[in-house]
Amino acid sequence: MYADRLPPQDAEAEEAVIGSLLIDSNSLLRITSFLKPEEFSVERHKLCYQACLALFNRDEPINQVTLAHELETQGVLEGMGGPTYLSHLVVKVPTSAHVEHYARIVQRTAILRRLIEAGEQIREIGHEGDPDVDAALTSAEDLLFRIRLGGGSRDFIPLGDILTQYLEEKRLNVRARPDAPEFVPTGFIDLDRILGGMQRSDLLILGARPSVGKSSLALNIAYNAAKKSTAHVAIFSLEMGKEQLADRLLSGISKIDTYRLRQLRQGKDWEAEEARLMPAIGELSDLSMWIDDTPMMGIVEMRSKARRLHLERGLDLVIVDYLQLMSGERGFGGANRVQELSEITRSLKGMARDLDVPVLALSQLRRGVEMRPSQRPLLSDLRESGSIEQDADVVMFIHREDMLHTEGDWEKQYPDRPYPKGITELIVAKHRHGPTGSVQLYFDQNTTTFRNASLAPTRSG
Repeated sequence: MYADRLPPQDAEAEEAVIGSLLIDSNSLLRITSFLKPEEFSVERHKLCYQACLALFNRDEPINQVTLAHELETQGVLEGMGGPTYLSHLVVKVPTSAHVEHYARIVQRTAILRRLIEAGEQIREIGHEGDPDVDAALTSAEDLLFRIRLGGGSRDFIPLGDILTQYLEEKRLNVRARPDAPEFVPTGFIDLDRILGGMQRSDLLILGARPSVGKSSLALNIAYNAAKKSTAHVAIFSLEMGKEQLADRLLSGISKIDTYRLRQLRQGKDWEAEEARLMPAIGELSDLSMWIDDTPMMGIVEMRSKARRLHLERGLDLVIVDYLQLMSGERGFGGANRVQELSEITRSLKGMARDLDVPVLALSQLRRGVEMRPSQRPLLSDLRESGSIEQDADVVMFIHREDMLHTEGDWEKQYPDRPYPKGITELIVAKHRHGPTGSVQLYFDQNTTTFRNASLAPTRSG
């Protein structure tokens, strides 16, 4: 039925592009950033454009004479119609003023052709009958996602081009959304000073033993990012339900402790706290935050959901709570769990790069940390640590002395030092782009909220 259909193409727009370049060689500067030779559907137009790029790269002028000489040197001039054809291109285009418009038409038809090719490849994926449906869906999504982002596989890029793009983005603040932050702040002054904020494309790991507060800190970072920089934040919570997360966020803003919030959820004495609760609900409702509490989620499903949200709403930060509850494409593998976690961390790093967002993933620490004289976490304490440490751009640990000592034991061991209730050391153990170190935070147990150390209550002693 569709066999006789020609793929989308616009030969006249392609001719207009080449003709415009022959009239005014400076026109090339307006289109090289988005139009590639492979996007021409007619071979001789592709050859002409490649020859123009070659002349430009050698700082030679682009006109009928130089282009004809370049094509003749390559042995393709006569095959495309000789100098007469180049004259035809010049005569056909009265002005080069609309070269960008013509180039966009060429680019659009190329995208449509790639879409048709992707459809054929997806059809083949379906016919192969792969028993791993998740893997098949991932392959299909990858094909479409690459088209959406405007490119296929990456190749070597000259450093000069990267730096030029960097300067353009700094000057124009080019992002998918006008309000998208260049980097995502954590909201903790000393931590942002070390990290420079959470950088796009980075994988950040936050590790701690159970009940130390890693989920709370991640939620605080999510709130700060959404509140302070209007960041769009996605939270994948594999451990806690969405209601628990909402309670923790509400507690931090309203200053109503989490136990009391659970009572309010049951309708007990709602009126007494309504004045504090309603403004907090209104503030949180205005933030661009999304929560998915699907338990035991696989990396394939997570990447798919993050991509969809990124395309529909825009994303600036992804939080995963937590790594050890995720599964790879091949499911849990017992003795192969280390290999599976390696696949997961590589995929999370890939997601960070694909979506150009920081991904903050939480991780449990080994039990062995509790057996050492010094229980300050180390990189080796990450469970199945090799791949996590290797793939991460930043690794942070939460260390709280009040989780290791009761107040009575502390007074016996350190009679001259006040009990460090809520005092938290956040250790930056790895930082690919800058310094490591540690910062001090304060943890409010009642509202499960971390604060900057300067906001900690005054302690006597």
